[in-house]
Amino acid sequence: MLIPLWRNRDFLFLWTGQVVSTIGTRVSGLAYPLVVLAITGSAAQAGLVAAAQTAPFLIWFVPAGALVDRWPRKRIMFAADAGRAVALASVAVAVLLGWITVGYLIVVAFAEGTLYVFFLLAETAALPYVVPGPQLPTAVAQNQARDQGAGLIGQPLGGLLFGLGHAVPFAADAVSYLVGVALTALVRRSLEEERPLERRHLLAEISEGVRWLWGQHLLRALVAIAAAGNLAFSALVLTIIVRAKDLGASPASIGVLLGLFGAGAIAGAMAAPPVQRLVPPNVILLGALWWWVLQMVALALAPTVFLLGAVYTVGALMGPIFQTTSAAYRYALTPDRLQGRVYGVSRMIGWCTVPLGALLGGISLQTLGAVPTFAALATCLAIVAIASTASQQIRRVSRPERSQT
Repeated sequence: MLIPLWRNRDFLFLWTGQVVSTIGTRVSGLAYPLVVLAITGSAAQAGLVAAAQTAPFLIWFVPAGALVDRWPRKRIMFAADAGRAVALASVAVAVLLGWITVGYLIVVAFAEGTLYVFFLLAETAALPYVVPGPQLPTAVAQNQARDQGAGLIGQPLGGLLFGLGHAVPFAADAVSYLVGVALTALVRRSLEEERPLERRHLLAEISEGVRWLWGQHLLRALVAIAAAGNLAFSALVLTIIVRAKDLGASPASIGVLLGLFGAGAIAGAMAAPPVQRLVPPNVILLGALWWWVLQMVALALAPTVFLLGAVYTVGALMGPIFQTTSAAYRYALTPDRLQGRVYGVSRMIGWCTVPLGALLGGISLQTLGAVPTFAALATCLAIVAIASTASQQIRRVSRPERSQT
């Protein structure tokens, strides 16, 4: 008989540690641009720091995935949180001493982003060793609720702490990572299968993961859907902001509107496990795609800020349900020895379209306006939905079963 997740000691330690550290990450994420603006007044330099924090996502996901499949996952998580604690504490000290520079913030932001990649891949690959297979969808959903809840709490908290002192948010984030270190250290279970002593060249191991993923038609299709979807969704927030301003919303109202996405996503994460148990997976996958097409159309037609926020919130419900279903197939089909590599390649491909989508969205908003941009996003997602509906791999997908290979 399965014990509830709230009584699963190791899962609770990992989950609680990451609740605290993820809130800390959101706190410092707001503090980075604020401190750059305070010392330079330059939005462009603040953008450089933000780019440095996200650049590791494209650089490290693939090689880090191979290393996660080589090294002990618990040690990776421990080292990643410890390294981030040291990095953020050094920023707090530099701010207090008046030594902080944009160059130093760029270095720290890049290091923090790099360590995040390693932690994320290790935690994701380790989850099946902490949670029994039947409870994986619930655990994935709870992790997504954790991330969304951290966003709701962390950003307002970051603004409050920054008001107390420019160093305070960075010190708070450093402490949050130390909490993560302490709770990860308490996990008792081994988080990977026994590894072979002999190792091949890193490029050969990466190539194995890429070839394996390419040979899995369903996973390959899900990765392609994620990449195409991110192309559209990376432009959504800015489009929402522009449309809300067109409708007369104040900055405070826009902040509340954007916060509603997190609330909707949390509700979606709570609904994901029962939906996945009751609804066939092909209905979930295809239904989500067509749901998002209708959402873009409804956003374009929304005549008031209130309706814009309502549509945005309802649209957020489907994200965690889709992602939980997709993750179930990755865990079920991928052998443990390939978990890091397959997830790393998947995330790199899925996220590589984000910068392009943001760029194209900005150009569309500048030249056409918000409503035509919503129409363009709806068209992009409709193409993805039509192609997925035509795919036998998606239409005929059955419920996943955990791989034992």
